[in-house]
Amino acid sequence: MKEFMDKDFLLETETAKHLFHDYAENMPIVDYHCHISPKEIYEDRKFDSLDQVWIGGKNPDGSYFGDHYKWRVMRSNGVNEEFITGSKSGKEKIQKFAESLEKAIGNPMYHWTNLELSHFFGFKVPLTAKNAAEAFDFCNDKLQNDPSMTVRGLIKQSKVAFIGTTDDPIDSLEWHEKIREDKSFETIVAPSFRPDKAINISKEGFAEYVGKLAASVGKESLDSAEDVLNALVNRLEFFVSMGCKASDHGLDYIPYRPGTYEEINKAFTDVMGGKEITLEAAEKYQTYILTNLAKQYHKNNVVMQLHYSCYRNANERIFKTMGPDTGVDMIAITTCGSSIAQLLSELDLNGECPKTILYSLNPADNQQIDTMLGCFQSDEIPGKIQHGSGWWFNDTKSGMEEQMKSLANLGLLGNFVGMLTDSRSFLSYTRHDYFRRIMCNLIGNWVENGEFPNDDEVLKDIVEGICYNNAKRYFGL
Repeated sequence: MKEFMDKDFLLETETAKHLFHDYAENMPIVDYHCHISPKEIYEDRKFDSLDQVWIGGKNPDGSYFGDHYKWRVMRSNGVNEEFITGSKSGKEKIQKFAESLEKAIGNPMYHWTNLELSHFFGFKVPLTAKNAAEAFDFCNDKLQNDPSMTVRGLIKQSKVAFIGTTDDPIDSLEWHEKIREDKSFETIVAPSFRPDKAINISKEGFAEYVGKLAASVGKESLDSAEDVLNALVNRLEFFVSMGCKASDHGLDYIPYRPGTYEEINKAFTDVMGGKEITLEAAEKYQTYILTNLAKQYHKNNVVMQLHYSCYRNANERIFKTMGPDTGVDMIAITTCGSSIAQLLSELDLNGECPKTILYSLNPADNQQIDTMLGCFQSDEIPGKIQHGSGWWFNDTKSGMEEQMKSLANLGLLGNFVGMLTDSRSFLSYTRHDYFRRIMCNLIGNWVENGEFPNDDEVLKDIVEGICYNNAKRYFGL
């Protein structure tokens, strides 16, 4: 029997061990999509307590912060919300989390938690209900007294070369500017352009957001769909000047419904005037904005990321009291694969298709995505259209394996741009370690089963490419 999470954790063969320890383990990290705070990076935040890093709670302004993966684990164990996002002490929250974690066999949260404890804190035994108080005190002592346990220290320890945050077009990017001016910090931190609020015309708050977008470009109002597009292009160009390498769209589904400009603009003016519009009208507006932004992404060498098939805020009670991103989202079943293909095809017709990464929260879409990739590749760059790493509920061991197997079966795994954290936590870089072990084990098993030659030079190129080199090339770092 293997020891729990030893140095060869998840590595089943000698080839897998060789590929991981000799090639993957120490490669730099390109974390090209995450939700961490550039302000906290610039200020080099120091955390006082483990619960601040892990569990979170309520901000002074009434919003919530923390890791909603952990919240879901605790809620699934019947833990009262006071111990999750409420006012209970940090030690009590960690205790309840540890009690819940003991039930999480097979859940990646079990592995992530213990990887973080081992890697960053040197706490080498599994977290249990019995040792939770000891772990809390041990980790707090390190957080409070070890100078390497600041935000920048955690990034440096993890060998992170690039961080792509997620930023609204109206953001001033002041913290990114300050980071760029700080020559003592070597990691590149770049904004990513996320214009969802300007695209989701039927969602609450759209008209108010358009007013904020107008102010961000020095206008009193935006009076047409064309005005909105021009304002977004203006902000995109500012983002590019600040080092932006990627956009990100987190949409329920990706629409493709072309319309006349008159129809598109009527949808916009109706909503701004307080009227309801049809789904068809909304999709025509969304298609107009998304298509024209994509052309600008291509012009500015910005990668387009499309996230879809998520049903958000399923629990109305929690959404009304806590807001979005509080652990009540789920996989949705959508049928927008053909719409994505139509969007890419329109862009391809005139050579305006940007580098694109597709992520569906529904793993049933893996093969559809991987067959779509081959329809729109080009000689601009290997793997121009990518199947994004197992996202959110799919960044489990089996989810990542299935994503990579599907990509390998139907595309070129060797050109894959690899893992991202998609996280709000500075401890989540261990997820790259987790991914790399799973990837090396998958490839190692193929080699040892005689399904791929044991050609070390080729294998080294594939493994180091997926870990770092492909993303470095893809994002132009």
